[in-house]
Amino acid sequence: MKMNIRIIAAGAAALMALAGAEAAYSADKTSASVRQDRERQSRIFLQNENRRLASMIDSLQAVLEQYQSELQMKDSISSEMLELYSENEDKFAAGLNPEDYTPEVTDSLLNIWYLHKQASREELPEYDMDSMKFESNVPDAVYIERLKAMKSFIPLPYNDIVKNYIILYSEKMPSAMPKIIGLCSYYMPIFEEIFTEHDVPEELKAMALIESAMNPTAVSRAGAKGMWQFMYSTAKLYGLHIDSFVDERLDPVKSAHAAAEYLKDSYRIFGDWNLAIASYNCGAGNVNRAIRRSGGKRNFWDIYPYLPRETRGYVPAFVGALYTMTYYKEHGIVPENVEIPAHIDTFHIHKMLHFKQVSALTGVPEEELKNLNPQYRHEIVPGNEREYILRIPYQYANNFIDNEDSLYAYKADEYFNPVVIKKIKDGGDGERIIHRVRSGEVLGRIAIKYHVSVRQIKRWNNLRSDNIRIGQRLVIYRGGNGPAVASSAASKSSSQQKTAGPKSSIDKNASYTIYVVKSGDSLYNIAKNYPGVSAQNIMDFNGISSRIKPGMKIKIPKL
Repeated sequence: MKMNIRIIAAGAAALMALAGAEAAYSADKTSASVRQDRERQSRIFLQNENRRLASMIDSLQAVLEQYQSELQMKDSISSEMLELYSENEDKFAAGLNPEDYTPEVTDSLLNIWYLHKQASREELPEYDMDSMKFESNVPDAVYIERLKAMKSFIPLPYNDIVKNYIILYSEKMPSAMPKIIGLCSYYMPIFEEIFTEHDVPEELKAMALIESAMNPTAVSRAGAKGMWQFMYSTAKLYGLHIDSFVDERLDPVKSAHAAAEYLKDSYRIFGDWNLAIASYNCGAGNVNRAIRRSGGKRNFWDIYPYLPRETRGYVPAFVGALYTMTYYKEHGIVPENVEIPAHIDTFHIHKMLHFKQVSALTGVPEEELKNLNPQYRHEIVPGNEREYILRIPYQYANNFIDNEDSLYAYKADEYFNPVVIKKIKDGGDGERIIHRVRSGEVLGRIAIKYHVSVRQIKRWNNLRSDNIRIGQRLVIYRGGNGPAVASSAASKSSSQQKTAGPKSSIDKNASYTIYVVKSGDSLYNIAKNYPGVSAQNIMDFNGISSRIKPGMKIKIPKL
């Protein structure tokens, strides 16, 4: 009986244990199902989140690539600006080395003699602005108040250096400034519109006054040309076209667009408009060096001692010029009347067109065509090569339209004689470069660099052998279109030694015309009035150099 009870109790316990196990199994099974469901939901959530994050990363990557592309482009421009002048060793904006910065060759017109020479053809004593201290009856407080009233976007500092330049432009140029301010009345509204288009401060327009005295055909001794004084390499970088017919550096409008882009790029590099202005004078590389030497400072006056001497005065000159353009009346400056039409019309030219053709059939004076279109070096618009524009006074526009069909044919055989056109393309001086010899350089390497021959370099520099020395300066004519001989002295020496050199193409017994040199004449401009005759022809025929004086009688050969 007891045995049965024990068996029954054990069975009951076993049944209870089995029931508990089943219950536990069932609970575990439910829990596993929940876990699986949760894991599945988590997996779906993570997959969705992964896709969302991947999409976000792709978008961010696209934005990043865009910024990298823009930054790379800016870095490329910056690098090109900083290294643009490597062809002349450490050549800077004016195409010069630091030791070359002298009043005689400076690119800007801070040299007062050059300023007056360009503005009014009058020579005045030079001012050494480092040692000169001008005095004025105008109190400092008045200058300071006037500068503040200008509300310039570009900070206009005031100190003794700036004051000196304010007095210079407003009081010490009585013959030059009336003409310059007169030219400003025509050009400055054009520059304001251009600079606004490029989103740069319109106050920068005053730089044209410093650079060229508002002369669109100004040429510095370093080879910079035009109202905005571009060197060849910089002009090419900023899209200005230069060939034997056209030099767009002399076009005030196109060169102003290039100047605006240069200044914008320079501002991107330095983040300061005064440093951008300084770089226009001496180059981004020079300003960059000054920043490094100052310990990384990026304020003009902090790097002032480390800049080339001429560039130190450039920003103060900018302030002085801008001040004078604004307050010239307060200083008794009366602008000269400028004979440039207030309204002009622009025509697109697709064929060869000579100024004389336009003048003959429309009545536009040739001088006005030259003033409005200084970029055409031989008074020829080479429209058959690419599209060019021609600016004429508005009152002649209808005449141009009425005669346009017959313009191009008028005396075309005379003005576009194949011989004359070939001489323009092949002759004349190319872009003149001064190359300073570096360590390890030989004539062959230099010749390849500038696409000329060793023989040409030797001829241009009167070298008797291939030996050159480090630091030696060589005259190079880019593309090989240089003078026939290095100098008249070299030609004379050659003839005295009776060496078998190239003979002049001009017969000394040929008939000729006597021309009396006038003030402002150059052999180049004189030669342009005699089809088929070059400046070199005149020099060879007369046995003279390119230096001529008013009153001198020269013979113009009849070819």
